Amino acid sequence: MAARHSTRPRRIEDALAQLVDNLTHRFSYVAAEDELSDDEYEALAVRQQGNLEHSWRILDAYTDTNNDPASPNGGTGLGITRRGSLAGGENINNASDLIKRKLLRQNASPDKAMRFSNLYSRLLTQPVLSQKWAILYLLYRLSSDDNEEGLEEEGGSRSPAVEPGNLQNILFKGQRARQGMGENSDEEGPAISSSASQLPARLERKVSQRRREREIRNTEAEQELDLAREHQRRRAISDAVARDIQLEEQRNVQPEPVPENQQKVARPTENGLLRELPFNMQGLSSSNLEFSSSSTLKLPPTLPIPLISLVNALAEPCLLYKGLSAFVESSSGGLLNQSLRAALSNELRSYLGLVATLEGEIRRALAAPGDSTDTPSVAKTGVTLKRCVVWTRDATMALRLMSLIVEEAQNKKGGQLISMIHGFSTSHGDPFVCALAEKLLAHVTRPFYNMLRLWIYDGELSDPYKEFFVVAPEMSPSTDPRRIATSVWEDKYKLDDDLVPSIITQDFAKKVFLIGKSLNFIRYGCGDSGWVEAYSKETSKELRYGDTASLETSIDEAYKITMARLIYLMDEKFKLFDHLRALKKYLLLGQGDFIALLMESLASNLDRPANSQYRHTLTAQLEHAIRASNAQYDSPDVLRRLDARMLELSHGEIGWDCFTLEYKIDAPVDVVITPWGSTQYLKVFNFLWRVKRVEFALGSTWRRCMTGARGVLRSVDDKVGPDWKRARCAIAEMIHFVCQLQYYILFEVIEASWDQLQASISKPGCTLDDLIEAHTKYLNSITHKGLLGSSSSSKSSSSNKHQDESFLTQLHQILKIMLAYKDAVDGLYSFSVAEFTRRQELSAKIETRTAQGRWGVTERDLLSSRRHKNSVSSVSTPNVGNSGDDIGTPSSLMGHDLSADDHMLASLRVRLRDLSAEFKSRLNILLGDLAYQPDVDMRFLGVVMNFNDVYEPVRRRRTATSSRDRERLRRKAVEGNAQKEMKREKRDSNGAENASGSGNGP
Repeated sequence: MAARHSTRPRRIEDALAQLVDNLTHRFSYVAAEDELSDDEYEALAVRQQGNLEHSWRILDAYTDTNNDPASPNGGTGLGITRRGSLAGGENINNASDLIKRKLLRQNASPDKAMRFSNLYSRLLTQPVLSQKWAILYLLYRLSSDDNEEGLEEEGGSRSPAVEPGNLQNILFKGQRARQGMGENSDEEGPAISSSASQLPARLERKVSQRRREREIRNTEAEQELDLAREHQRRRAISDAVARDIQLEEQRNVQPEPVPENQQKVARPTENGLLRELPFNMQGLSSSNLEFSSSSTLKLPPTLPIPLISLVNALAEPCLLYKGLSAFVESSSGGLLNQSLRAALSNELRSYLGLVATLEGEIRRALAAPGDSTDTPSVAKTGVTLKRCVVWTRDATMALRLMSLIVEEAQNKKGGQLISMIHGFSTSHGDPFVCALAEKLLAHVTRPFYNMLRLWIYDGELSDPYKEFFVVAPEMSPSTDPRRIATSVWEDKYKLDDDLVPSIITQDFAKKVFLIGKSLNFIRYGCGDSGWVEAYSKETSKELRYGDTASLETSIDEAYKITMARLIYLMDEKFKLFDHLRALKKYLLLGQGDFIALLMESLASNLDRPANSQYRHTLTAQLEHAIRASNAQYDSPDVLRRLDARMLELSHGEIGWDCFTLEYKIDAPVDVVITPWGSTQYLKVFNFLWRVKRVEFALGSTWRRCMTGARGVLRSVDDKVGPDWKRARCAIAEMIHFVCQLQYYILFEVIEASWDQLQASISKPGCTLDDLIEAHTKYLNSITHKGLLGSSSSSKSSSSNKHQDESFLTQLHQILKIMLAYKDAVDGLYSFSVAEFTRRQELSAKIETRTAQGRWGVTERDLLSSRRHKNSVSSVSTPNVGNSGDDIGTPSSLMGHDLSADDHMLASLRVRLRDLSAEFKSRLNILLGDLAYQPDVDMRFLGVVMNFNDVYEPVRRRRTATSSRDRERLRRKAVEGNAQKEMKREKRDSNGAENASGSGNGP
């Protein structure tokens, strides 16, 4: 029969088609084609067509109930429409009454009728089924035993003519039922059976040819002959059908192998490829396309040439999906990798939705009936491989991008993964790729923003897979022990620039790092976890990708709040700035009265050997200096941190060389004043303490000289007057040098650096890192400039860098010379006092002898003095000569030395002259080196020390080859200065003799 145009919904038509297919007898036409002749095969198809026609006439009879006496309304013309609704006002109980009468008529017992009544009452309570009468009436009609009578009543034909379209639907119904491709549109109506499909081309041609032949033969004899043949062959067909059923069951259990010659001949058609395409696009192998590996799809060798390019294009999404599905199902990697898998899984679900839609279109196209003489039905409905390529073009591009992202993400994690995906969204010119990358970023960055939120609002690092750009490094010993920072601030967290994603800038990352580190430090280092929790509850909010303006605003606010809170705690709670001022006052000698009292009280103790110093003595003198100076008004917390101790002892050292002050620093202040910083403070203090000691020693000697010049030294001025004149000049030069050095260090270096530190820490928005940086710069400045940290000639030649002496070494040598000169001056003073004492004794002796009427001094005294002098020259101890009453005059003593220690005066003169010359030579070298320094302040120090050009700065040669050459140069300079001193002494002695001669002449 021709194609039916049904008004029922497609799902009802499909259900009815499946029901008809299951109720009618099924034959294997593939097996019958091999065993039967063409006429027998055609008769079998006609018989099956008749069965289907009979079934569908029963279903379609409800549209016309005029000739149906079994209708609930008889022949009144009312019935059920194609959609199963009542055509008139039929009572729903009519079908049930018909079934009850039939059950009572066929069974002697009314049990089945009663059971039906119970089932019918339960059916009425089901709200799902709306056409209950139609269902019951259909079942009643199908259960009727007298099918021929029903057909005659309906006026239909028992065996209608077989049409080519119906033959196609009949012969391949089994294949379509197994593949589930029997969907139809509501407009075209359903097929006769869900298992109906197309007839093979050979049978189609034979059936059409034989039909045309039967149309030509119109005689009655030929028709009767055909009917007789048909009657004989039906019996053979019935036996063939039974064998076919067994054959089908055996094939279901174990399919028979296809011969090789048939495999070579068979070619896949476009319809077959279309049927298998949805499965291939889901990564599943099919009979035509087989996945030999996850990256290889095997094409059939007999594929027609026009289809090769199309199948290659469709194979790309199949392979890409298979690889992506394998990546999504894996579980390795961190949180961002897992988030990437989740995002790709969502995209693959969308892809599977496209595949489902495409499968529906293919099924609909394959299920649509078509004319056997025309092109296939899929061409009419518009579903071809070429159109599938067009429809999957965007999906293929998306899969291609996702596959590229998966390939690039193999060795990346955290911010590197985000940067890689973000690069597609910013640097790619295709809007589709940019949009897809942005969509993936919205999912991938969720774990990153969760970690970011915990870091900037709670100060906690939740990064189990080390994907965040803030890392907690493992503690490991450093090569430089001075640089080991024990603070939580410096070592607990580090910023990894490689993991900073490109969606944020480096400045933004540094702010984020400082915010979280500050909150963590406030919580654990400062012990203020309550404020951190309150701050987190008040300001915490969800962060997400794309909201850049809101994120930057949140970061800026959090940065200001946390930095202000941290600086407040360090200033108010832990008194950081008070400790910095205390270090300046006590370790950098800013508290002058305290340092002077401490040095005076410790001078007598520190002159003794270092191993005889006791800690309790030092502590007592320190407390005395604090109570007697303005230091007593400082905070008790500051004073209790001061401590006096001795450094490591060495053999032969005295207390001055080992004494030091210490200022104890506790956490969390040690974040700013690190152990390295404390070491720098001690280094500067030890140098300043040594300079202060030299100043103290020279000052004491100068005061003694000035005091003795008005008394003791005036009495011996005739003998040691020129020596004291030269000594006072040298001491004045040394005091000038020490004062200028102290002024430079204390004012030009320390005070200037302190002003810079104050300006840096007073800036609005100052952070703890700014404090640490400013303090480190402050220490570097005072150690570099205060200790004259540049090496002389180090910038001129790198080869002799280690051979040249540093400025600090030169200063230490000059200070040692000054202390040695001070000791020599003290020896000269002792000699002067001894000479004064001898003269006083001699004067008293002369007066006594004069009072007795004798000469004050005799020849015997002179001879005794000479013998005593000779004995002293051979023996280091002087002897007292015997006095006699020899004749002599007191004036005869004026031309001879009366002292027994004249050799000591000569050695003192030589020592003073050598030390003075060496001091000047070293000072000239130092001034010469300072004059060529790049630092302005260091050049200014040289100018201040030689403001009147009394010194002659000497610049050492840059190509000095050895220390022996430098020593030779130094000796030459010392000899030259010594010769100048000797000439000056001669001039002074000549002047003194002339003065004495002119005084005795008259």
